[in-house]
Amino acid sequence: MDVSPYDALLFVSFGGPEKSEDVVPFLENVTRGRGIPRERLVEVGQHYFDRGGKSPINDQNRAFLAALRGDLAEHGIDLPVYWGNRNWDPYLSDTVAQMRADGIERAAVFATSAYSSYSSCRQYRENLFEACDKSGGVEGAPVLDKLRRYYNHPGFVAPVVDGVLASLEDLPEDVRDGARILFVTHSIPTSMNDNAGPEGNAYVAQHLDVAAVIADEVAQRRGVTHEWDLVYCSRSGAPHIPWLEPDVNDHLEELAGKAPEDGGGSAVVMCPVGFVSDHMEVVYDLDTEAMATAERLGIEARRSPTAGEDPRFVATVRDLLLERAAAERGEAAERRTVGDLGPGPDRCPAGCCFNQRSQLPTLSGEDSPQYSG
Repeated sequence: MDVSPYDALLFVSFGGPEKSEDVVPFLENVTRGRGIPRERLVEVGQHYFDRGGKSPINDQNRAFLAALRGDLAEHGIDLPVYWGNRNWDPYLSDTVAQMRADGIERAAVFATSAYSSYSSCRQYRENLFEACDKSGGVEGAPVLDKLRRYYNHPGFVAPVVDGVLASLEDLPEDVRDGARILFVTHSIPTSMNDNAGPEGNAYVAQHLDVAAVIADEVAQRRGVTHEWDLVYCSRSGAPHIPWLEPDVNDHLEELAGKAPEDGGGSAVVMCPVGFVSDHMEVVYDLDTEAMATAERLGIEARRSPTAGEDPRFVATVRDLLLERAAAERGEAAERRTVGDLGPGPDRCPAGCCFNQRSQLPTLSGEDSPQYSG
């Protein structure tokens, strides 16, 4: 399979602490520039301390990378795969420096964030620029092409559908058909959503689009239509700044207070559609906190799996790589999607997912400095 002009694939993730001593330094990296006192970071880090100081994300990334390398090899693609994190070891800047030393000239970039917003897309592009700059300057660094958003790629969606179906089947039979699906994603400030995508509101619009696809597929396969809602978790920041709502726990409270004919119910499946693996926002915010809320309210609840290392999701990376490689060679490329919104652009438009704090340089956009041809 032809992957030219690429001579490498770069896997970029958020990163997470590996032991208790890492927790506060990791959170300092995440919140740098926001002036959050250390004592507050210690408080926020309690979720990590309760689990021995280790985030699940790095082990999940290692497992995904092993599966990805196996998938590429199985399909005859001989391409080195590098891994760099935004906020913890292996740091993205160190990885780009290694790529530079290895003579890599152009790499496709897969980020473990599927949607459009500042924090889930543009900030990654800022980090790519910063990593190239730190490695010896953007000029002469490998050209880095971030692969398009993939929330509506069938290889990401299919495992999520199967997970919802399995979770519904795990509910008691007497409440199964009346269960409500709660599609859960990371909350962001409403102003960030207002600036998401080239025209705004892309973050919410994309989640609503894929949630409708999943709910429709579940209805077709079960022969039962389940009501659904888009809800949020992991809100942070100053209380006076509006964030996307409702919070999953608040929504569970609301459902418990309603009669079935008014949208209430005694069973839910929480589908973490905004996340690609079972990292801290899933294992704490949903598996711990939201499950405790549901139990207190007498609601039967299940949490469906993320796409994780499902072979179909792993193969999505290969599909996106081949698609982009063909496009960069000037060839027609099939762009597989589900839903109504279609594929995103290969190169983000100028000003896409606007940074409200400061205008930092980026890569992988129409206004980025690295592209040639």
